[in-house]
Amino acid sequence: MLLYFLAALSLTLQAHASCPGYENCPVGDENKLNVHLVAHTHNDVGWLKTLDQYYYGANVTIQQGGVQYIIDSVISELLKKPDRRFIYVEMAFFTRWWREQDGEMKEQVKTLVNEGRLEFILGGWCMNDEASTHYTAIIDQMTLGLAFINKTFGKCARPRVAWQIDPFGHSREQASLFAQMGFDGLFFGRNDYQDKFQREEDRNMEGIWRASASLNPPNADLFTGVNQNGYSPPSGFCFDEYCADQPMMDDPSLEDYNVDEKVELFMKRATDQAKNYATNHIMWTMGSDFQYVNANMWYKNLDKLIKYVNAAGKNVTTFYSTPSCYLKALNRADRSWKVKTDDFFPYAEQPHSFWTGYFTSRPTLKGYTRDSSRFLQACTQMEAGMTSPLSSSSGKLRRAMAVAQHHDAVSGTSKQHVADDYAKRLFIGREECKDLMNEVMMDDVGGNLIFCDFLNISTCAFTQQHDDFIVILYNPIARYITHYVTIPIMTSSRNYQVREVNIGGGERGRVVESEMMTSSQSLVFRAEIDAMSTSSYEVIILPSDEDDQVSSKNDEGEELLIANEFYEVKFDSDSGLMAKIRNLKSGISAGVSQNFYWYNSSVGNDESSQQSGAYVFRPNSSIPFQCFHGRGDSKVRSVKTSSGGLVEEVTQYMSEWCHQVVRLYKGKEFIEVNWKIGPIPIEPDGYGKEVITRYDTSIKSDKIFYTDSNGREMLERKLNYRPTWNLNQSEPVAGNYYPINTRAYIKDDQSQLTVLTDRSQGGASLSDGSLEIMLHRRVLGEDHKGVGEALNETSSNGEGIIASGKHYLIFDTPQRSPRLHRILAEEIFLSPIISFANINNIPKHIRLMTSELPENVHLLTLARTEDDSGTLLRLEHQFEAGEDKLLSQPVTVSLHKILPDLHFTTVHELTLGANAEIDDVTRLVWKAKEAGRRHKRDLFSEVVHFEKPNSVEYDVIDDDGGIRLDIMLKPMQIRTFLLK
Repeated sequence: MLLYFLAALSLTLQAHASCPGYENCPVGDENKLNVHLVAHTHNDVGWLKTLDQYYYGANVTIQQGGVQYIIDSVISELLKKPDRRFIYVEMAFFTRWWREQDGEMKEQVKTLVNEGRLEFILGGWCMNDEASTHYTAIIDQMTLGLAFINKTFGKCARPRVAWQIDPFGHSREQASLFAQMGFDGLFFGRNDYQDKFQREEDRNMEGIWRASASLNPPNADLFTGVNQNGYSPPSGFCFDEYCADQPMMDDPSLEDYNVDEKVELFMKRATDQAKNYATNHIMWTMGSDFQYVNANMWYKNLDKLIKYVNAAGKNVTTFYSTPSCYLKALNRADRSWKVKTDDFFPYAEQPHSFWTGYFTSRPTLKGYTRDSSRFLQACTQMEAGMTSPLSSSSGKLRRAMAVAQHHDAVSGTSKQHVADDYAKRLFIGREECKDLMNEVMMDDVGGNLIFCDFLNISTCAFTQQHDDFIVILYNPIARYITHYVTIPIMTSSRNYQVREVNIGGGERGRVVESEMMTSSQSLVFRAEIDAMSTSSYEVIILPSDEDDQVSSKNDEGEELLIANEFYEVKFDSDSGLMAKIRNLKSGISAGVSQNFYWYNSSVGNDESSQQSGAYVFRPNSSIPFQCFHGRGDSKVRSVKTSSGGLVEEVTQYMSEWCHQVVRLYKGKEFIEVNWKIGPIPIEPDGYGKEVITRYDTSIKSDKIFYTDSNGREMLERKLNYRPTWNLNQSEPVAGNYYPINTRAYIKDDQSQLTVLTDRSQGGASLSDGSLEIMLHRRVLGEDHKGVGEALNETSSNGEGIIASGKHYLIFDTPQRSPRLHRILAEEIFLSPIISFANINNIPKHIRLMTSELPENVHLLTLARTEDDSGTLLRLEHQFEAGEDKLLSQPVTVSLHKILPDLHFTTVHELTLGANAEIDDVTRLVWKAKEAGRRHKRDLFSEVVHFEKPNSVEYDVIDDDGGIRLDIMLKPMQIRTFLLK
C-alpha cells in the first residue's frame, strides 16, 4: 500500500514527556526591577594556552585556571543548595570532564540538568569566531557539541539560547544559522562603542535580528541582546579569587562590615543599567575568563548578596537565573522590539581601535583550516557511503576542526605555540582521514594512497621522484565537474602523457590533453569527475619520439595578452601591470589595474597609543607603499611563461618577496590569480607591514561594495557609513575593512568584478571602482588586547613565513555574475581531493551518487552520526532570492534517484543543529516594531513552529520498506534529515 506523508517525517518516534524548560524559571516581581544573576565561566578553547593546558591547569606562568577544577568546584556547590544555578558553554571541555566521572557523579549531574540548575547555553564544541569561519564549519562544530548534549542528557537539555560573549564582531549569517538551529535568542558581549552608546541612549540594547533577506520571517529572526558589561560582573561585584573586589562581609561586630555599602552599590549599578534597557528585567554576567576554580567563594558571596538586597525592601529584587530565563522574562513583557537587518562588523572598542586585522591574521592557519574543512567533507562522505565497518574514522578531524573554529583559533589571535597546536590537531585528524580514504579505495588492491599536502606550493616528493604514477581525484560536490590538476614533476624537459584509467580492465583509456607549466615546473591536465565519485588517470613518460606535449613559451618581448574562450586580459607594456579585462561572451570590458601594496603598521602616535597587532589593524598612513624591487625600480616584471592549448599565464615579479601568476584555463569562466607573499622584510626599516592586493577599475561603484556573510548571503558595504547610527570615523582605512569569507564584489549597471578567495581575508573599497584585500601581516608591535605577543610569524630560519593563495576573478554583467560566483565558490571550497598511487596499484572506483544535483542545490552534509545510529543529510539551496532568474526559484530534489545505494527505512527532519526533530521544536515569538507587511503567522502567539514545507513527501517503494523522498528547497533554505 502506497503511503503518503506530507511534512511529517517523525511518525516512527514515540511521544516524549514535555520538558519543564522555561517553567523552571524565576518569574521575578512585576512591580520591581529584576536583576538576573547569571553565574558563568568563559573557557577559551585555546588562546594563551593550548586546549590541554587549559583543561589541566598547566602552564600557570602564562595564565591561571584549570577547567577540570572549575567544573568540579561548580558541581559541588550546586549540589549544596537547590536555588543555585550555573551555565556552561564549551563542550570541548565538558566532554572531557564527563568521561572522567563515575556513575554516581553522572547521575547527580543529570539531575542538576533536568532541574535547570545546570544549563547548557550555546552548546557548541566551542564559541566560534564569526568573521573568519565558513558556515559549513560553524554548522559542523555546533552539531558536534549539540549531539553530545542530546545523547547524554536528552532533549530536555537542548540549549535554547546562543551565547557569543567574546567574539570580536557578529555576522548576520551566524544569527540566521542559530535561528535555524532552533535557538530562541542570542546574547553577546562586544559591539562597537559608538553603536553601544546610541543603543544605550535609545534603550535599544535588545531587539529582533532579521538575519536573512531570503528566508521568510520568522525563520531567520533571532531575538538578540547586548550585555552591558561584556561578560564580566559590574564593578564591585567580582567575587572570584583572582578579583580585587571586596567580599560580602556581613558580621556587624567586625570593623569591615560592608553589607549596607554593598547593597547601596548594587542598587546604583542596577538602576544605572536599567536606564539603558527597555523592561524591568536586566541581566548581570557573574563570572569571566576561567573563573569559578573556587566556586565556593562565588556562591557564598552571591547567596549573601541575594539575601541582603531582597531584604532591603527597595524597588529592586535579584535572584539566580540563566540567559534563557532572562529571555523568557523579556518575552513575557509583551512589547514591540526594533528590527535590525545588517550585521555588527566592524567592531571598535574605542576610537582608533578597530578589530579588523584579525580578518587576515595568520593567513597560513586560515588557509589550512579552510582546506581541512574540505578534507573533512570528503572524509565523512566516504565514511557514510560504506556499508561495511571501517577501522578508521572522521572523528579526530571532526573534533580538530571544531576546536579550530574557536574565536581565538581560526581568527589568528592566539599565542604562537597555541596556533601551532591548532595546526597539529588538524594534521593528526587529516592523517586519520587519509587512512580512511586509503581503506575505502585501496583495501582490496594492495599498496597505499600517497597524499601530497604541499601541492599548493608545487611540491610533491612522490611525483617528483617517480616517472610513472596514478592520479586519483575524489569530487566531494554532488555535481559533475571539470578540474585542472597541476602536478609537480622533476624536470620540464621530459615529455609526459596522461590517460584515463580503465578501472574495469581491457583497453587503455583515452589520452587526455596535458601540457607543461614552466612557471612552476608542473604538468597540468583537465580532469572530469562525476558527482561524489573518483576519477583516476595514469601519468607516464613518453619515449622521445612520442612527444605529443604542447611546448611552453617564455616570450618576454611581445605584447602581454592572455585569452581563452571567455576572457582577454591585457597587461600594460610600460608598468607591467594588468591593464584591461574584456569578457568575450558578454561583450563588456573595463580598465582593471592590479598591484600589491603594504601599510606601515602603527606603533601609536599623538592621536592614540593604539598599535597594530593580532586583533587590531591600524596603519600609520591612509596611503600604502607599493611593493617594488627598490632603488626606484617600481616597474612590475611581467613575463608570459605559458601559452598552450590548456593554460595561458603571465608571471609577475613585484619584488623579491611579492609575486604572482595570472592564469586563464581553457573552458573556465574565471581568471586565476596565484599570489605569493613573503618573507615580509622588516630590515633595515624596522617597520611592520600589512600587505594588500588592490584591484583598481573603471567600474562606477559609488563607494559601495559587497561582501559575503560566512560564505552565504551578500551584504552591502558603504564607505564611512553604518546603517544604524551616525558614524564618527577615526580610522579611514581600518574603519572601512570588513570580513571577506569567500567573495566580494563591486559593480555598476553594466559590469561587476567579483573576487573569490580561498580563505578568510579582510577587505575594503576606499575609492570608487577600487577593491583591496589584505593577504598577509607581519606586525612588530602589540595591540594590548590580551595575547601579549607581536604577530611576527617566522619560519625555522628566523625569516618571516611565506603565505601563498589564490584569488579567482569573475568579470561579467550583474545579471550573469551571481550564477557564476555561486557555483565557483562551491567548487573552490570543495575542490577535489587529490592522491597518488604506484602505476600498478589501480584503486577502486568510488561512486556515491548515480545522478547529480541541480546547480542551485548543494549537498552540505553527508555523514554518519556521532553515535553511528544513522546518516545525517543536509541539502542547501545556495542561491539568494531574486539573485538569478532561474536558479533563485524553488527546486525539488528526489533523493532516492540521487543516492540509491543509501538504503533507509525511516526519515526524520531535524533542526539545522541535528539535535531535535523539527516538529518538536517551538520558538518564542516577538512583536516586531517595523513598517511594512507582517508575516502571515500570528506574531502574538506565544510560540511558533518552524516552517513546515508542504512539498516534502515520502512513500514506501519496495518490500524492504525503502523510502522515496522528494524534498523542496526555497532560496537559502537548508534542510536537515536523519536517515536510518
